Amino acid sequence: MSINPREEALYRLKLALDHLRRRELLLKLEDWAGAVTFFQMAIENFAKALISLFQEPSWTHDPSPQLRSIINELPMSVRDVILELVDLVHRYAPEHGRASYGEPSLGLTPADIYREEHAQEARRDALRAKEIAEGVLLKLGVKVNDNAL
Repeated sequence: MSINPREEALYRLKLALDHLRRRELLLKLEDWAGAVTFFQMAIENFAKALISLFQEPSWTHDPSPQLRSIINELPMSVRDVILELVDLVHRYAPEHGRASYGEPSLGLTPADIYREEHAQEARRDALRAKEIAEGVLLKLGVKVNDNAL
């Protein structure tokens, strides 16, 4: 598949922002597991927005190795925040499965695992991932048009 890197980056950014919008509804419903799911997907897609400028994003919930692989192609001025995003992506990747299936071997559903503090921490981290992705995209010359998102 051939992708247009800039269009793919903007698509991934738009997708991540959609995930952030959905989580607000889930927080209001006190669906902590659902909120964590959408925060994880937002973090994943913020990373994939950056990856897509250099290579096609892989079909994984943990694109941290792929994000790490492009770090030398990025300006020195953004490498520290990219490493921060790598850590966020890697930390939240397992939450995709846990927020969907729980811990079957322990007989725990997602509702048994997650509480409001989990959702609030994931919210904070997803907003940080957004800040990183948008800042790096701007430094790389990709204009982020909020009206189009």
